[in-house]
Amino acid sequence: MNIKSLLLPVLFVSNVFAYNILVVFPFPGKSHTILGEGYVRHLLKAGHEVTYVTPALLKPHPKLKQIDVSSNIDGFEQDTKILSFDTFLKEKIAMDSSMVYDLMLKMYNRSITHENVQYFLKESKDKYDLAIVEWLYSELYTGFAAIFNIPHVYASSLEPHPDILNLIDEPQNPAYFPEHTSPVSLPLTFAERVSELWNLIYLYFVRWHLKDTEEKVFQDAFGPAAIKRGINLPTLNKIKYETSLVFGNSHVSTGEAYKLPQNYIPIAGYHIDDQKKPLPEDLQKVMDNSPHGVIYFSMGTMMKSKTMPQEFKRGLLQVFSELKQTVIWKFEEKMDNVPKNVHIVQWAPQQSILAHPNCILFITHGGLLSTTETLHYGVPIIGIPLFADQHINVVRAVQKGFALQVDLDYDTPAKLQIAIQEILSNSKYREKVKQLSFIYHHRPTSPGQEILHWVEHIIQTKGASHLRSPAFNVPLYQKLYLDLLGLIAIVIVIIVHILKKIKSILLTTSKKSENFKSKKKHK
Repeated sequence: MNIKSLLLPVLFVSNVFAYNILVVFPFPGKSHTILGEGYVRHLLKAGHEVTYVTPALLKPHPKLKQIDVSSNIDGFEQDTKILSFDTFLKEKIAMDSSMVYDLMLKMYNRSITHENVQYFLKESKDKYDLAIVEWLYSELYTGFAAIFNIPHVYASSLEPHPDILNLIDEPQNPAYFPEHTSPVSLPLTFAERVSELWNLIYLYFVRWHLKDTEEKVFQDAFGPAAIKRGINLPTLNKIKYETSLVFGNSHVSTGEAYKLPQNYIPIAGYHIDDQKKPLPEDLQKVMDNSPHGVIYFSMGTMMKSKTMPQEFKRGLLQVFSELKQTVIWKFEEKMDNVPKNVHIVQWAPQQSILAHPNCILFITHGGLLSTTETLHYGVPIIGIPLFADQHINVVRAVQKGFALQVDLDYDTPAKLQIAIQEILSNSKYREKVKQLSFIYHHRPTSPGQEILHWVEHIIQTKGASHLRSPAFNVPLYQKLYLDLLGLIAIVIVIIVHILKKIKSILLTTSKKSENFKSKKKHK
């Protein structure tokens, strides 16, 4: 048999399932670039072609094109300069929905008006099958799907959020579904339920208030490309509801067992590479030669540890110096007078550190990626939440039994010392994190395979409209049965009116009868 005839079906099948995917993750935050890279890695590994809009360029790959928006990093750092330990220690920074959405609108606008993005939108001749766009408090990136006339998927970087669920179904009841920045745990108290109801109402108000501004940003950014291509650009308010599916950076092991629509797919942990990267030689030696274990301390990338006041840093170093364990502290600058058991690293391969068997504790800010990774590798945590969803992430970890919380203030070092001793001396935290790690890993398929399955399913079914919730098309007044209440109210009014008429007739008849009898007596 001719070998070409054997290869032809294989090549045909390969070509059928090799798609061209547009992945849009321009947000300059480090954790968000990690999430974007996760999608790209899985798609490339499966043989798909990828165009990636990113501020952090990846190594060249024959099937990867990249749209560089790294020049936005300077603007991002300027927008987030308020995020410093010194500022947070001196005053509590309240980041309500209005502040967050205003800030994100500015960052989205900066990304979609970037010169490289505009050139790509106007000049690219490539044909795409699907757009995966990050959702982070805005739907503006759906414009990429509109320009290339393709289905789109939201890649939510958060746990289930009322705003994202509203795009595919409806928000959950705030009585058991707290806003993701609320530091509360279930069940909610009466006051907390009232507060969460207000949070939801306020969120709707904020989105309504920004609606016209977002629409203008959308039209200004994508309108010129639409005109050049000769297509009609839909309104943002229309296309944002036409998403095929939401990939959620969530899992029941890290969050709650919420009821979710069919087209919300939880894929927490997809960013974790199955192929564990080796530690740098110096860190490998440190971790291997730590008989009492290693404590890893990192407060993430948004808040630089170098902004800690000197007194605060000295307090932490004093606490660490009294431990028999080795401490690896991710700190952006060199530090003087460091205890022998403390190792300062300006960059840390977090996953590789957590994967080492000698890592016995993770002191973290409580970011969602960090809490996910600690369950992946089975390491208990002490959470020092700073802002956004970090508070509820840590609260949930404490409630689940594998963490302790220490609030950020000038007494943090002293409170941290107590928390460290409690976790290291009590095996229940490690036992609990191992149980949750089993739940985290015990899935029908890996998060990466989930991504590939649903990407291919959406493309092959031309948008997967069959997954859309019927609740999405039911008006609010029908969901609340306001029409039925209106009908009941009308019926009640009619009945009351009839009864009043009957009463009036009876009274009139009675008076006439009495008058008749009275006249008859006088005669």
